[in-house]
Amino acid sequence: MSFEIPEDLRYLDSHEWAREEDGIVRVGISDFAQDELGDVVFVELPDEGDQLDREESFGVVESIKAVSDIYAPLAGTVTETNDDLLDQPELVNDDPYGDGWMLAIDPNESLDHLLSSDEYAEQIE
Repeated sequence: MSFEIPEDLRYLDSHEWAREEDGIVRVGISDFAQDELGDVVFVELPDEGDQLDREESFGVVESIKAVSDIYAPLAGTVTETNDDLLDQPELVNDDPYGDGWMLAIDPNESLDHLLSSDEYAEQIE
């Protein structure tokens, strides 16, 4: 099975993605991760203003199969959370790189340590 792996994103080996837009980094989970989880029924996210460390658990995704921690791809301050996921957690399945984004971070570091799309693709093969 092939999964969508946008080339403009960077990835953590735990299946989170990061997209830098005007100095802010949006974060979500990959197409592969949402497929592995199955139907997402609940998402728990941090509060705006929370400080995150790189690879720190910042929330939980609960599906019909499992409960999984979600990890911060980089250190920074949470500037926004996707409140739509509280009422529509299925957006994570339907559009993991769009409407299913989870939070935005004002980063304290670059994305250089994260995997490229090619490196991530090799990892999930």
